[in-house]
Amino acid sequence: MKRSLLAAGLLAASFSASAVVPGGDSCGWGNMLFEGQSGLPMHVVASTTNGTSGNASFGMTSGTNGCSANGTLTYGGQPMIDLSSIMDEFSEDVARGHGDALRTVAVALNIEAQDRATFDAVMHENFAVIFPNENVTSDQAMSAVLEVMKADDRLSKYAA
Repeated sequence: MKRSLLAAGLLAASFSASAVVPGGDSCGWGNMLFEGQSGLPMHVVASTTNGTSGNASFGMTSGTNGCSANGTLTYGGQPMIDLSSIMDEFSEDVARGHGDALRTVAVALNIEAQDRATFDAVMHENFAVIFPNENVTSDQAMSAVLEVMKADDRLSKYAA
């Protein structure tokens, strides 16, 4: 039960993220069909239209459909992995060197099964780096996790 709640929390966090749409914010038939509309349902329908027909990708490569690949992609949302809902359990798992929250974060970071024991051990060894005090926020902890991973030869490929 805990594992499914952790996974649901991380999945919900990923859906709350936002980024500049590849090809531009007016790219694709979905944007053309639903021009002037607003709200989450309309954005989902427009995005689905663009995704299912592949017209945004075609538009980016051909310069049609209101699309362009000239801009720089940006990300203005929350981190894809939000530890806030599992922070207490995650810190306990890092202190122990194993557990459901630690495993959930490893899976969310796409760490391959053969590297998860290394992930667990490296997180455990760096508990004081990840949690230097009791007031660490979930964003600070996740940033520290990524920095610790970048410094490890085996885990750095997952933190790029």
